Amino acid sequence: MSKLFEELDYRTTPLGDLFLRRRRHMGLDADIYEIKLGNDFLMSSMFTASELALGRLGVERALSQQQRARPDAAHLQPTLNVVVGGLGLGYTAAAVLESEATSTLCVVEYLEPVIEWHRQGLLPTSLQLTEDARCSFLQGDFFALAVSAEGFDPVQPGRRYDAILVDIDHSPEQWLNPGNESFYHSDGLRRMKGHLNPGGVFGLWSNEPADPEFTQRLATVFGAAYAEAVVFHNPLQNRDFAQSVYIATAEPNDGSPYME
Repeated sequence: MSKLFEELDYRTTPLGDLFLRRRRHMGLDADIYEIKLGNDFLMSSMFTASELALGRLGVERALSQQQRARPDAAHLQPTLNVVVGGLGLGYTAAAVLESEATSTLCVVEYLEPVIEWHRQGLLPTSLQLTEDARCSFLQGDFFALAVSAEGFDPVQPGRRYDAILVDIDHSPEQWLNPGNESFYHSDGLRRMKGHLNPGGVFGLWSNEPADPEFTQRLATVFGAAYAEAVVFHNPLQNRDFAQSVYIATAEPNDGSPYME
């Protein structure tokens, strides 16, 4: 193929045809990596500001929560155990690993080819993820695991985490799979919350401006929530574009076990 465009892989999946492409953007003098599912663009390495923000904001909030809960242990090195739902091009996971406080990171990805692409080193973040002993991949349905009693660790069912960060659907109202819808309702969020430590953090990426109704739903379920706009320049359209990151924190004294 031309050096300006290359289809790196194509797979048929239960969700549709999956493409990994690389193209040279002459104006930016850079290689751009794209993942498409059918006609939908899932991710482009041209636009990563909000994916990075999800990882960084989630870690910062989780560290703040730990320090708030244990002010007498400020001299100790904090440790965070994190789940990221959705691997994609890997930018959210890479942002989580930027912090030395991250002790373990489990990245849950439904589409096995995406995990294979990273293990083959095909993407810009692949080596950063695969060569970091703190990072592991779990092939599975994040949404099913999130509402299950067993959770995200098949070796240690019921394990709790300091942060769960999700970048899968386009927004709480626009899903890649209609079966994901129930996760964003109060009951689904409450079940997922059962896999967080007291004071734990839930973060969610959205391709849309923040929805006040969904932010309020998060606050009702978790105890506190806010949405942060992430604004970046789109050189293709020569205008700014806004996405959002939701951050919710569980009540520090919420130590109840997972409830059906």
